[in-house]
Amino acid sequence: MLIQKREIQQVSNAMMNMLHEDEIDIINDFHDAVLAKDIEKIDELFKVVLVDVEDHFQTEESMMEQNEYHDFQVHKNDHDTMRVKLKNLHERWEILKGPKEVQGFLEKDFKKWLMLHVSKWDAEAAMHLGNG
Repeated sequence: MLIQKREIQQVSNAMMNMLHEDEIDIINDFHDAVLAKDIEKIDELFKVVLVDVEDHFQTEESMMEQNEYHDFQVHKNDHDTMRVKLKNLHERWEILKGPKEVQGFLEKDFKKWLMLHVSKWDAEAAMHLGNG
């Protein structure tokens, strides 16, 4: 297990918390496949991760736009940075099929990014959005 749900801060918006919990489950399954070096499962779950992360980001961005959140663009830029990193990692995965590289990314980059992003950007946005 890469991320325990208690490691990710709860924010004051139920929808955002639900998105985070779903993503943690998916990332943990993905991480387990990476540790097992199960290439077929990694192939399958990598696509699930990409779809889930995009859905997560788009949902938050839509909520922020609808509520005219003042820091929308900065928050979206942080999402865009992770979108690019995941896209680049997936492209490398498709060529090299290197579980160690994916493991390093998840453990060193993604987990830290998610914890920081939620505690800073999502917590702040959630206060503006309310408990919707």
